[in-house]
Amino acid sequence: MNVIEILSYGFIQRALLAGTLIAVLCSVLGVFLVLRRLSLIGDGLAHVTFGGTAIALSLKLYSASSLLVSLPVVMLSSLGILKLTEKARLSGDSAIGIVSALGISAGIILASVGGGYNVDLLSYLFGNILSITTQEVGIAAALFCVVLLLLSLYFNDLLAITFDEELARVSGIRTATINAVLVLLTALSVVLAMKLVGIMLISSLLILPAVSALQLARSFKACVVLAALQGGCSVVAGIFLSFITNLPTSAMIVLLNLLFFSLAFLVRRYLNHRSKNSN
Repeated sequence: MNVIEILSYGFIQRALLAGTLIAVLCSVLGVFLVLRRLSLIGDGLAHVTFGGTAIALSLKLYSASSLLVSLPVVMLSSLGILKLTEKARLSGDSAIGIVSALGISAGIILASVGGGYNVDLLSYLFGNILSITTQEVGIAAALFCVVLLLLSLYFNDLLAITFDEELARVSGIRTATINAVLVLLTALSVVLAMKLVGIMLISSLLILPAVSALQLARSFKACVVLAALQGGCSVVAGIFLSFITNLPTSAMIVLLNLLFFSLAFLVRRYLNHRSKNSN
């Protein structure tokens, strides 16, 4: 089967469109999160997403409706993490751990009450982008535009607090507002990525493109562009490879990101070694 024949399938077209949009968002946000040592927030919010999905499925809501239930739950939880770090004087990883534990325990209880781990819940746990609906593509596209708009509006402020939050605060930047924007954007991306790679693998989509780009980029903007390119390419290649090999798409996407990171690491090592020898 050639590429043209594969692209003729509607579910492949929907997966490629939604997957690329979501991967680009996660990759770009991942750069900010990794540099601020908040990369595990994706994992914590993914556990909360499990709880939100369990709520939706216990209410007999499926497909796009479950996204609309999970969104407010995860967004409120992201603000909860932020408030815990500010008010309770907890470190970021401690606050993430608390909210993560609450989300996963609530999800387990709700799943048990709702009749156990059915096929729908398992598809959210491990991802099933090839089953994405037209309505979900529309939601992904709309949220992509919202997140991209907010990123462009607050890019300079986000950049400032990423490298020196204290200096940014002294300079007059409303750091509390910008931090809230960052965690809310991350919450949106985590919910969108649920269908792409599944709740169990969401954090990898936030972390791997970012750390790969950091190996090679010589400027912040170059890092953001490289991360976005890797995220998008991994999804496109992962969908095609999984369709051809009949292997899980989510795992294929993550493995490709791991491969890209390994290559970027080796290239950086080679360039550093070459630079030392030339000196």
